Amino acid sequence: MYDRTTLVDRTIETVQKNLLEGALLVVVILFLLLGNIRAALITAAVIPITMLATITGMVQGRVSGNLMSLGALDFGLIVDGAVIIIENCLRRFGMAQHALGRLLSAEERHKLAAEATAEVIRPSIFAVFIITVVYVPIFALTGTEGKMFHPMAFTVVIALLSALILSLTFVPAAVAIFVTGKVDEKENLIMRGARRVYEPLLRFALANRFIMVGSAVLLVLFGGLLASRMGSEFIPSLDEGDIALHALRIPGTSLSQAVGMQTALESRLKQFPEVDRVFAKLGTAEVATDPMPPSVADTFVMIKDRAEWPDPLKPKSQLVAEMEAAVREIPGNNYEFVQPIQMRFNELISGVRSDVAVKVYGDDMDQLAEIGEKIEAVVGSVSGAADAKVEQVSGLPVLSILPDRAALDRFGLNIADVQDVIEVALGGRSVGQVFEGDRRFDLVVRLPETLRTDLDALKRLPVPLPLRTGAGDTASRAPSYVPLQEVATFEVAIGPNQIQRENGKRRIVVTANVRSRDLGSFIADLRKAIDERVTLPPGHWLEYGGTFKQLTSATQRLQIVVPLALLLIFGLLFTAFNSVRAALIVFSGVPLALTGGIAALWLRDIPLSISAGVGFIALSGVAVLNGVVMVSFIRNLMASGHDLEPAITEGALTRLRPVLMTALVASLGFVPMAFNVGAGSEVQRPLATVVIGGIISSTILTLLVLPALCKIFGFGRPKEIIEVPDHHTHPSPQAV
Repeated sequence: MYDRTTLVDRTIETVQKNLLEGALLVVVILFLLLGNIRAALITAAVIPITMLATITGMVQGRVSGNLMSLGALDFGLIVDGAVIIIENCLRRFGMAQHALGRLLSAEERHKLAAEATAEVIRPSIFAVFIITVVYVPIFALTGTEGKMFHPMAFTVVIALLSALILSLTFVPAAVAIFVTGKVDEKENLIMRGARRVYEPLLRFALANRFIMVGSAVLLVLFGGLLASRMGSEFIPSLDEGDIALHALRIPGTSLSQAVGMQTALESRLKQFPEVDRVFAKLGTAEVATDPMPPSVADTFVMIKDRAEWPDPLKPKSQLVAEMEAAVREIPGNNYEFVQPIQMRFNELISGVRSDVAVKVYGDDMDQLAEIGEKIEAVVGSVSGAADAKVEQVSGLPVLSILPDRAALDRFGLNIADVQDVIEVALGGRSVGQVFEGDRRFDLVVRLPETLRTDLDALKRLPVPLPLRTGAGDTASRAPSYVPLQEVATFEVAIGPNQIQRENGKRRIVVTANVRSRDLGSFIADLRKAIDERVTLPPGHWLEYGGTFKQLTSATQRLQIVVPLALLLIFGLLFTAFNSVRAALIVFSGVPLALTGGIAALWLRDIPLSISAGVGFIALSGVAVLNGVVMVSFIRNLMASGHDLEPAITEGALTRLRPVLMTALVASLGFVPMAFNVGAGSEVQRPLATVVIGGIISSTILTLLVLPALCKIFGFGRPKEIIEVPDHHTHPSPQAV
């Protein structure tokens, strides 16, 4: 049967490739912006150690390494806390060396590393905790969606907590030990260029703060409007490489005829040069885990690697369309084109193998069939529908043998006499047992299949007449018989093929696949079309099934849990700043970050999905990280005696490097996922796209809109929220 090992291997290879490329990009960015190879290597060393700790947690939690559990890991997020700490350590080392005019001793490095870490330890801890907290809603998912995304949330939380511990222990110690040479307090060429561009933009934002904030509000409103018009789906369809062909034939098709039709179908499919081999499953196996009649066949089409195709650039959708056109030429078949794992996944979720199922419930099978045909016509007319068909509930020839009571009376027969003949001929009767070792089998006698399907032969079946004795006769006469057709009538009528029940009620199903369109908007258009064109009789109702039900249930649950998580984030921000005003200013980064994620999805024509939803959840935490660091620094400057605007300007310019670093490493870590085309990339692409787009807009907020908000609302005269060492009683902006 179908082996999914190859697909699993290919998805794991894709994940490994994405992680490796993301790690390389993170290391390059660290070196370019830090300007210190040792510091970059120390920060990069957090990645493998964190991965070892994460894998240990996965082993203990019995979470396997797969596309979902490893697909959301971003090394940029993992090193964010370390970046903030090591950047502050380098800045303090450079200032101390400049003040002393010499290199620092080991004791001085240790002391400065501890002080520099203490300066940013609280915002770093709160930022990582906030990113961790936003993954809590994923644990609230239940059912299929919960089983799919719980491993992802578990892995990310373990990785973030491990990275946080390393940031507070390993990173300061490694900086104190290994960063022994001269640390240049001046910014490198890249940062000087960034500062030269940023400084006039910052002054413009502060001078036109109301315009800046108003523009941000308009962008958020536009993002909300755009999101309401975007399509949706449960998870993106994973390209498995191979094709599953569900072949349906007329009910009652004999096994020999079905095998012949299946052979013709497979021969036609093998003519495609892209096809490696074709095999099928027909009927019901001895262990009936997947019972089907001979009229239904699951055909698996194994596709060659693209390198072996005549045209490696041919889209798979084009190949499916060509196959569909070819097999339509074979009479007597109806088809559904899906993928092997997708087919089983749909069947396990909703009981049908297609993407969409419209279930009609009622009592009268004829009326259900009539309603199903109307709905099938409506489904086929909706844009994006493919393989629309109604469940075959009739069409099975049924032979009825009805005893003729008048004829039975003439021949002196009972109904039981006729039933006995029919039972033996068609059903068979046990006449003994056959022994094979310690096993025994019933020996059943009945007509061969060729005669059981021959109506004329059945009509000639002899029915024994009861024995009669003449007057004065002492011996019985020889038994006599009468043909079955003399005492019974034969009728062949079209009867029900199957009667399906669900929740104690008869039902019929109309199925369809969705192509070149998102599932959410398709269902919306389908509901509207059915409501307008199909009128249900009393006692009948509809139910829509398919994978979109998991999207609906997950969305309903997240609508409750996500606001609670956002409220918890605000509570953590209030705890960090001890100020509602400051917490709201930092929290404003969330909606603008979400706007960037929505815009990125729209630009790439990617519908909303649970994968994208996980990206939005992660983005909510990333969006406040840089805001926490910058606002904490500005409030410290104000607490040391600076006025509002100078504190904002100095704080924003001083925090430019860590803001850019954390934004770049977090976003570039997702770049390989966003643009990869390997197996499994369909699931990772929405998540990565959301995070990259959101971080871009969030960085703009942190650098321009957040200072404007600080200028508009101010902070009053806050107390320090970060403990500063004693020798900084009256620190200068550079010393802080």
